[in-house]
Amino acid sequence: MRVRPLRLVLGVIGFFGLLATLFALLGGFTSIPANSVGVKTRFGAFDTVVNPGLAYAFPYVDHIAVVPTQRLLKLEFGFASRGASNIYQGDRDTADTALVPWVVQYRISDPRAYLFGAREPEQTLRDLSESVMREVIGDRTVDEVLTIGRHDIETSALQRLEELCSQFAIGIQIQQVQLTTVRPPPVVQAAFNEVNQAQQEKQTAINQAWAGYNDAVPNASGQAKERLKQAEAYAVSRVNQSKGDAEKFGLLLTEYHKAAEITRRRLYLEAMERILPSLQRKIIIDESVKGVLQTLPLEGEPPPKK
Repeated sequence: MRVRPLRLVLGVIGFFGLLATLFALLGGFTSIPANSVGVKTRFGAFDTVVNPGLAYAFPYVDHIAVVPTQRLLKLEFGFASRGASNIYQGDRDTADTALVPWVVQYRISDPRAYLFGAREPEQTLRDLSESVMREVIGDRTVDEVLTIGRHDIETSALQRLEELCSQFAIGIQIQQVQLTTVRPPPVVQAAFNEVNQAQQEKQTAINQAWAGYNDAVPNASGQAKERLKQAEAYAVSRVNQSKGDAEKFGLLLTEYHKAAEITRRRLYLEAMERILPSLQRKIIIDESVKGVLQTLPLEGEPPPKK
């Protein structure tokens, strides 16, 4: 009589154990997003890299860590954006704000090295970034940092940080190092503003001068070309007119040699025909008339008084 209850209890325990095992096995499925990969470990050791999609890991044996390899991540220095999901993204001590805030953008290029190369890869990257930025800025003057040296600082810091990430093998690829708004120390803020304003006024004056130059030079060049064309046209006109006069004189000379008296008289009459219409009053006196008294003009308007 005691054996049956014992078997019943064992059967119930086995049933629930089997049910629990079934649910545990079903709970081993994991969905990996499209912008990530899964790193499967077996008993804590690296096993394989799983592509995006549905993956399975044996409970209590395997584990899949989702690594966002296709996302562009960033670390902020000197400030912290609100709502960041990455605990390493913003600057933890915002009270001691740096004078040169910057942002480091990166991607996870090697998931295995990212998980097993360093205990905290983001914190390692923060430490490396701060060290590199101090090294790069320390070799430059304050004026370079605040004004003209920003691009050079970003390029140098990017190259140096890439070298260190490759050397430490943390599985991170640096995409960009960007300086944000550079703030001078409060003690020299007013002087810096005056210098900045003076530089802006200087640049404005230079731009205005170049604008005037670009306007005056093409205008003067256009006028010079126009006058040159006019002079060339005048020279061609005068040459052609001179050639025509020379040819006309040659033709008249030929006709003169043929009939000198007739040609001389014809030229005289043609000249008078051109000249006489322009005269208002004409008095023609023969050479043989003598003792003719010249009188004032009585007809028409009186001559103007001097």
